[in-house]
Amino acid sequence: MIFWNLFIHSLKLPNKQAMFKINRAGMDIMLIYMLILMAIVSIPSFISIRSNPDEMSAQVNIIFQIVYFLIFSYLPLVIILFLLLSGVAFITKGMSKLLHRKLKYSLLWKQVAATTTIPFLVYTIVALIYPINEKWLWLFIPYSLLMMLKVITVFPRRRKKRSGGRSLKESGTT
Repeated sequence: MIFWNLFIHSLKLPNKQAMFKINRAGMDIMLIYMLILMAIVSIPSFISIRSNPDEMSAQVNIIFQIVYFLIFSYLPLVIILFLLLSGVAFITKGMSKLLHRKLKYSLLWKQVAATTTIPFLVYTIVALIYPINEKWLWLFIPYSLLMMLKVITVFPRRRKKRSGGRSLKESGTT
């Protein structure tokens, strides 16, 4: 149920309510959500491997094919994805500073991960209908950056500090 709610809120981004619900999810929940999402994205690749058996894979048991797929296809895809998510979150951290928003890296990482839901689902549906290369998954980066720009602007700006350590709102001046 947690993952389903996270999925629904990810589809609603950059809606303010959906954004705050995603922020309340723990990092462990988001990591498991991404692993599930990547398993779904890997389905077309696995089907392609199973439907086009070569001589060696035809002689191998299905269990060994699954293990082989997990080690040499799914695991590298997940590692690359987490590295890219971290890189995009780092870029959005810089964007948030330029836009004078005080946002933590972990919050930005969860939001970036949530923005990948739509491109990954589109890729999966298209790949099931028409075989395409996994390199098309790189298109999630510009999409996520644009979505994150919208998400960052929803958060309020930082309060400007005066030399006395109090913000302008606290001191009563504008």
